[in-house]
Amino acid sequence: MLGEKMPQTHANHARFVPLFHFVVFGLLILNLFYRLYVVVRYFHWGAVIDVLLAVALVLFAWSVRTFDTRLQDRIIRLEMRLRLARLLPADLQPRIAELSPGQLIALRFAPDAEVPSLVTEILAGRLSKASEIKQRIQTWEPDYFRV
Repeated sequence: MLGEKMPQTHANHARFVPLFHFVVFGLLILNLFYRLYVVVRYFHWGAVIDVLLAVALVLFAWSVRTFDTRLQDRIIRLEMRLRLARLLPADLQPRIAELSPGQLIALRFAPDAEVPSLVTEILAGRLSKASEIKQRIQTWEPDYFRV
């Protein structure tokens, strides 16, 4: 239905922003290929500058997206450390620092009741990859704010 969000699961939690990923980035790539065509077909120094500018625009768009997700990852890591300090038993709290950024980010989809057992498995070495952690979550807690 219009306006309703599809329930988020492990299978569909990756986020694509069509306007950015397909339209803006697609147009920038198309522009780059056109500028390369022009420089090969009708070489002149202005065309070389156009290619350099097209490359710079693609790199700029990619960098903006990368900076955006890195900032979100830092915020998620902070949020998860605070959440783990509240949820974990006293003997596991000093070990929060042993969790990798990817593990912390994957744990954000777990409900409070599942977090201690998942962290125990991670620290015991039975779970390590983010995909393994996400697949082990029984009741998925969606994150609709991530872009």
